[in-house]
Amino acid sequence: MPIELRNSDRLPAPQGFSHAAIAPPSGRTVHLSGQIGTDADGHHPDGLTAQTDQAMRNLMDALLGIGGALDDLAKLTIYVVGWNQSMQRDLFTGLAKAAEVHPIGVVPITLVGCQSLFLDESLIEIEAVAVLPA
Repeated sequence: MPIELRNSDRLPAPQGFSHAAIAPPSGRTVHLSGQIGTDADGHHPDGLTAQTDQAMRNLMDALLGIGGALDDLAKLTIYVVGWNQSMQRDLFTGLAKAAEVHPIGVVPITLVGCQSLFLDESLIEIEAVAVLPA
């Protein structure tokens, strides 16, 4: 379902995300649970870059697995353990690697630094909102 991505002229121009995503009124809103960066066997790869890549792949597989499409994605929320600005390169590199397999639009994104996640080995968790056709 086409999501209309818009930016406000009252805010600084965003880089790598959009200010807003407008869903058509006939869509079905889907809340995808947070995905961590583990492989199919439950193993955590080393480092934020690898876990970000795997978490995004897991999230996109969850969306595709329920009949969604990549352009149905409306919003991401990213939780990173111990976030500080020096981690930005690793995060963006992981997102770029995942986009090679599952390219997504520049949807609204919220980044939240946190103390810990459910599993001690997890460095990142990514959740999403998508809008599927009715």
